[in-house]
Amino acid sequence: MTPIAGRVALNLAFGFSILTVITLIFYTQTKDQRLVLTGQRLALGVSFFVFLATFILSYQLLIGNFDVDYVARYTSIETPTIYKISALWAGQSGSLLFWLFILSIYTTIVILQNQRKHNRLMPWVIITLAIIQMFFLVLTNFVVNPFSPTEADFIVANGNGLNPLLQNITMAIHPPTLYLGYVGFSVPFGFAISALMNRDTSPLWIQSIRRWTLVAWLFLSMGIILGGWWAYQELGWGGYWAWDPVENASFMPWLTATAFIHSIIIQEKKDMLRVWNMVLIIITFTLCIFGTFLTRSGVMSSVHSFTASSLGPIFLTFVFFILVASFGLMYTRLNDLRSPRKMESFTSRESGFLFNNMVFVVLCFSVFWGTLFPVISEAVRGTKITVGPPFFNQINIPIGLILLALTGIGPLLAWRKTGRKSLIRNFTFPILTGLITMIILLILGYTGNVVISFSLCAFVTATVLTEFVRGIRARTNKFNESIFTALIRMVSKNRSRYGGYVVHLGIVFMFIGFTGHAFDKEKEFSLKVGEKNHVAGYEFELTQLSESERLNHYAWISDLRVTNSEGEFVTNLHPEKRIYFHNNPDINRRQPHSELDIYTTMNKDIYSIFSAVDNENGVAFIKIMVNPLVRWVWVGGYILVFGTVVAMWPRKDQQWI
Repeated sequence: MTPIAGRVALNLAFGFSILTVITLIFYTQTKDQRLVLTGQRLALGVSFFVFLATFILSYQLLIGNFDVDYVARYTSIETPTIYKISALWAGQSGSLLFWLFILSIYTTIVILQNQRKHNRLMPWVIITLAIIQMFFLVLTNFVVNPFSPTEADFIVANGNGLNPLLQNITMAIHPPTLYLGYVGFSVPFGFAISALMNRDTSPLWIQSIRRWTLVAWLFLSMGIILGGWWAYQELGWGGYWAWDPVENASFMPWLTATAFIHSIIIQEKKDMLRVWNMVLIIITFTLCIFGTFLTRSGVMSSVHSFTASSLGPIFLTFVFFILVASFGLMYTRLNDLRSPRKMESFTSRESGFLFNNMVFVVLCFSVFWGTLFPVISEAVRGTKITVGPPFFNQINIPIGLILLALTGIGPLLAWRKTGRKSLIRNFTFPILTGLITMIILLILGYTGNVVISFSLCAFVTATVLTEFVRGIRARTNKFNESIFTALIRMVSKNRSRYGGYVVHLGIVFMFIGFTGHAFDKEKEFSLKVGEKNHVAGYEFELTQLSESERLNHYAWISDLRVTNSEGEFVTNLHPEKRIYFHNNPDINRRQPHSELDIYTTMNKDIYSIFSAVDNENGVAFIKIMVNPLVRWVWVGGYILVFGTVVAMWPRKDQQWI
């Protein structure tokens, strides 16, 4: 398989995408069923040629064909095989092809699953997905072709190799997971556009995309968590979220998608918020494309972003096209979308969901404004005003705490209206739990957001436990079941509800971890072998400093013996200072990198960084951070994933989609 075959496959995919759109538009005018079948086959042909092009590029990366410019830029002979594979999404053109590859997988699944159902919706769903494919095919065919030859008048014997920051197993998992989330929202967006085109105001399109939305949200959540894990493990600054523009680019669609997931429950049950749900899914998909624009335009400086390119204006044009076309179409369908039903009470679950949604959107806007403000200020005033973590923390921490409170309040409200007696009965135990927690924390000397956050975590946990206990008690009284049997059957009968509660519990765990950041401590110092230093009640002794030459880097390895304040042994840490491409005669091509080491418990992490070495004097420069409660963030992430899987897993009498 040669690179030329890859270029041809992309060309054919582009041609087939045009034919798909034309054929299905003709069907919408003529209603000739033969055109539907033809359009479906053409769309599957687009996906086939995209698959072929992706496999060809992956093969070129594996064999190290440095005649292909992309291969020469992002791999080398020394690059381990796993990172040759992950190089597919390491660069500009490869990542766009990979985006298209994921979209083609989703498109194929949608077509095959809906061959005999949703006949009114599917033509416009396929048209929408094909137009999105067409946009990325324009980019990969005519702007940044991944099969472009290397421009050199000599034989390229070796490539540049992969950036050391990307030579981490998490970076072989994080981008594909994030892309599965980003791209996944194309499907709900396609169904929404189809519903608008068909003037279909029934809950059918919502029911059709509920699990698609959950799948995309799950992958986006996992991608964000894995990105935080990678930053924590690899970047060496001791944190997992820095309000970086590209981090924000993934967080914004997550916020609106979370609002959408909550909001469609109301439309399914009460046939309300039709307009609002359309707005949310359009904004969510647009933010996914906008996030892709931020990563590739070069307008933002970020460790996560690609180099500046000409893609920015093209992406921005597509973003405006989506907004104008989608909201223009929605405007023409406003009369069809209006629901005859209204909110009956402020103390209803519907109003709780709506208020929850509004807070999500406000949080999204604050992140959006903080992310774009430096660019706007530079365009207007000629001076870039930097917006850093202090701004985001000051604005978003209070909003986040409000959302945490609503996570506990919502489940305690009844549909339509919650009576006074029900309010007292439902809220008494959770509120008492939160108040008791607050009093204990104040007695212990804690103040501010720490007290509020931990108290709200206790409140939400009490809410979740109350709901589970109430359901189990009802089943044990009615069916005389054991507690375990009642729990299993209760969850299996209403997986969406109780899976959502588990997700809420995961969010609580994550907030506990976030709050632990208020107690972080750090210290930088130098050590010779045999010397010691103290940080946050721990003693660090450098027992050994060794060197090792490996396949693609040279490393200085420190051996730190850690003991507690009582002199008891805790662990050994082995942070490294590495030089990648150390054999390159061009000293500017050698890349230093600190490979950190972490000792982690549920209580705290001991985070060690080998920042520099004085080889002549045998001195290691070390940075130590003691970060409380970080593991709760990752455990909360596991619980969130588990709860989402429970919520979307179908019963035996249901189909997946």
